[in-house]
Amino acid sequence: MTAARRLRVVGSTLVFVLAWIGIALEAHAQGGWLPTSWFAPAEVPAQEMFPLAEKDGPWLVLAATFRGEGAREDARRLVQELRRDHKLRAYTHEKAFDYTGQQQGLGLNPDGTPKKMRYANAAEVVEVAVLVGDFASFDDQRGQKMLGTIKGLHPKALAGDAGKSRSFSDFRKMIGLDRNSAKGPMHLAFVIPNPLLPEDYFSRQEVDKFVVEMNSDVTHSLLDCPGRYSVRVATFTGAGTFDQKAIASGEDEVKLESRLVEAADKAHRLTEALRRSGWQAWEFHDRESSIVCVGCIDQLAVPQAGGASVVHPEVARIVRELGPDPDKLAVGTVVPRSIEGVLLDVKPRPIDVPRAPRGWR
Repeated sequence: MTAARRLRVVGSTLVFVLAWIGIALEAHAQGGWLPTSWFAPAEVPAQEMFPLAEKDGPWLVLAATFRGEGAREDARRLVQELRRDHKLRAYTHEKAFDYTGQQQGLGLNPDGTPKKMRYANAAEVVEVAVLVGDFASFDDQRGQKMLGTIKGLHPKALAGDAGKSRSFSDFRKMIGLDRNSAKGPMHLAFVIPNPLLPEDYFSRQEVDKFVVEMNSDVTHSLLDCPGRYSVRVATFTGAGTFDQKAIASGEDEVKLESRLVEAADKAHRLTEALRRSGWQAWEFHDRESSIVCVGCIDQLAVPQAGGASVVHPEVARIVRELGPDPDKLAVGTVVPRSIEGVLLDVKPRPIDVPRAPRGWR
């Protein structure tokens, strides 16, 4: 019997029960699982900017951009109106540009040093974008429908000469849009990815069919985790001490299968023990090992006032409570924690949640 089949036998003894909250969180990540009309409209706080977060999207409609003096106020008025009057999930995203410093120009000075240049209009400029959405992909039908809706809207916040930021009024003149135009002031809107996502977000490869099958009967599979990250707290290898040539020839196949089954069993027992203790634990199995992760986290760092950022508090809590005993660490002794006789990793660390094929369940 192959290692994969043995793992499936172990997994098939589990009861397939997916917690309702997990379903709700996953649906929220995809955006709009239940019609918003089922719920009473939430009051929109008068001063709220609804800043974009890494968990939003991952695709959104860029509705409008404001720049310069009054940009924040104009963006706030528009995002408020879109949420309050049109019941749209709208956000703002701010970015600062510094044009006051020197820039490297083309060519060299007579002494061979690079030319230095300055912008003609030296200033620090703030741009604030208003985005709408929470769509799973660029060609998500809901996103394309929303794009059409945004292009046709005539918000009061953008009517006539409303607004103080110069960019939008200049933009209206540039495209020849007057107050009587049939076109909406956002008719050049388009779909973009969430600018806060890491560069490798869309390049992460999906797990292959073989690994998907190994995890298909697992109740708390890491592939079901709706977050972007989780924290790996335990690793159980199946092939670490065997000669790969011997494995390829079939000589150590029985030993390898036994180690893989043992690794899967430890991962499952630890996951269940952590769940009983109140941790949101997940297990994952591949060709060479089984791992246990804890947590469902959308971003690893949390922005603070002044531009600094700190480790997400949930990541810090998991590492602190499931990592080595801090009292023993203080005296130079590294002892991994043990839960129901199963040892955890010496150094828990965040990992990307592997991508499962769409509709894998």
